[in-house]
Amino acid sequence: MRTRRSARRPAPALAALLLAAALALTGCSGGGEDSAGSSAADRGVAAPQADDKGGAKEAAPGGVGSGARATAPPKLPTSHIIRTASLTVRVKDVPKALEQARTGTENAGGYVGNETTTRDAEGRERTQVVLRVPVERYDGVLAELEGTGKLLDRSAKAEDVTDQVVDVDSRIKTQRASVARIRELMDRAGKLSDVVTLEGELSSRQADLEALLARQESLKDRTSLATITLSLSETPVKKEAKEDDDPGFVDALAGGWNAFVTMLRWLAVAFGAVLPFAAVAALIVLLWLRVVRPRLSRRPAPASATTAPDPLPTARPAPESTQPRTPGERD
Repeated sequence: MRTRRSARRPAPALAALLLAAALALTGCSGGGEDSAGSSAADRGVAAPQADDKGGAKEAAPGGVGSGARATAPPKLPTSHIIRTASLTVRVKDVPKALEQARTGTENAGGYVGNETTTRDAEGRERTQVVLRVPVERYDGVLAELEGTGKLLDRSAKAEDVTDQVVDVDSRIKTQRASVARIRELMDRAGKLSDVVTLEGELSSRQADLEALLARQESLKDRTSLATITLSLSETPVKKEAKEDDDPGFVDALAGGWNAFVTMLRWLAVAFGAVLPFAAVAALIVLLWLRVVRPRLSRRPAPASATTAPDPLPTARPAPESTQPRTPGERD
């Protein structure tokens, strides 16, 4: 029995020894390959590169990737510019030119704003329209609008508002952080007075945040879409020039008639201006002749204060009696 057990023990020991040897060989071969690969890579990096002329060119320390990153240009900040333009174009047909401008604006991704159409005394139509187009299509649309007719006037303006945009964005971030802190304090507050105070502060900061957001949206709209104010007017009808410029009898007669009509017109204007005053003066004279003057003639003349009164009648002597006197009567 003992002899059989001692005969079976060498088999497991031999298997373990073979497995260890195999693992050792595998590790050595892998380490050799890694060392060979790393040495080859080091040689590739350290080896000089030959240029087109056959000369040696030193490799940059740190590899090709680090050299590319070192020579990359810095990223410039995005500029925000508000572009506005004003055009005055004379065309033969205003409705047709306006429809063409609308189509070009919509094809460019913009839209038509305010529009005003009027007619002058000669029946010529005039239209003013506001167009909003993307900034990247601004130059193309402007050139297309100039080609619709004869350009009379053009003015363009560009305003850089990059500082304003950056400032508003920074203030919005700060205001949002402030609002978040106020809300955290409200969650931790235990007194009613503290909650009321924090609510008032939160409302004020929320209003400031909304104002900043509205300003940010306005700046975004004005910088992303350019504004073009287009004025369209019809071409006036040109009269055919006369071949003979020297005046003749008919021209003199027409000129004299025009002068006579003009004089009559001015006389009529002057008469119309004087007529109200003349009517008032005639009415006053008529009242004087018909009402005031007859009444003045009917009044009696007042007695003169310097006229002397009539003298009183003198006493006349009594006539002598014709009868004879008696002897006893006295004279």
